[in-house]
Amino acid sequence: MTKWEYLTAPILTHAAKQILDNFGADGWELVQIAPGMNPENLVGYFKRPLQ
Repeated sequence: MTKWEYLTAPILTHAAKQILDNFGADGWELVQIAPGMNPENLVGYFKRPLQ
């Protein structure tokens, strides 16, 4: 069975693609995105298999 590690991180709307690409390059998969504390921020929930 696969074991996972999880991460939450702020996603700035004006740089969302770059931020998501960087996490993807590090092996993180976006699971969910939710509203942040203000309209310009989102919160991303990520997972990746434990090495």
